[in-house]
Amino acid sequence: MTENITPLSPTRRRALRAAAHHLNPVVSISQKGLTPSVLAEIDRCLKAHELIKVRLYGIEREDRDALFAEICTALDCTAVQHIGNLLVLWRENPKNPAAQESAPATRRKSAPTTKKQAAARSEASSRKR
Repeated sequence: MTENITPLSPTRRRALRAAAHHLNPVVSISQKGLTPSVLAEIDRCLKAHELIKVRLYGIEREDRDALFAEICTALDCTAVQHIGNLLVLWRENPKNPAAQESAPATRRKSAPTTKKQAAARSEASSRKR
């Protein structure tokens, strides 16, 4: 296992591994290695999802740990797990105060889809009065 940028408690690491179990890899690294465009894509995915899997193709076993450490250092993310050709990365999204201040989404009353449904709703509302 590589060194982590952000230390994780064993309990938190276990929870992240469990959450990542069902995920599919969102980024693949192959012949050209870790290019700036691949790093940018990993960064975008971490911003969107926080927890991602990266699949490695054709990279030797000895080079995988170094690649994992390089990604974590460059993107300030945490190494959660490295099994074979799969890397699991995590980076907590910074909390956006503007997004929290906005009003929560409320459920709108759906419009009736048929005349029968509209009649039933109006009849039900007249009974309540």
